[in-house]
Amino acid sequence: MIIDFNEIPVQQLDRFKDGEKFFLARMSGDPFCTILHGTLVPGASIGLHTHEESCEVMYFLQGNGRVLFDGGAETVAAGQVHYCPKGHAHSLVNDGAEDLVFLGIIPKQ
Repeated sequence: MIIDFNEIPVQQLDRFKDGEKFFLARMSGDPFCTILHGTLVPGASIGLHTHEESCEVMYFLQGNGRVLFDGGAETVAAGQVHYCPKGHAHSLVNDGAEDLVFLGIIPKQ
């Protein structure tokens, strides 16, 4: 199955999970998994949230930022992957000078 994110409308999610600014998302999925192409502009964030039902994998395509994860912080850049296991909390912050673009995969239970 091919997912062409260029054909999926962009959703602007303001202050997503109580984050800063907005999160641009193109989402696809089925009852078993959500796959998204996300963009955070400089200064934007996704607020801290816990993955109660499943994990999340984020593969960074462009930019730099920080992931706040279980009380710590990790720097992320294009080509890296962040994994948030089920039951853990994380937040994503674009503290860089360019858009932070990523692919997110969230399985559903």
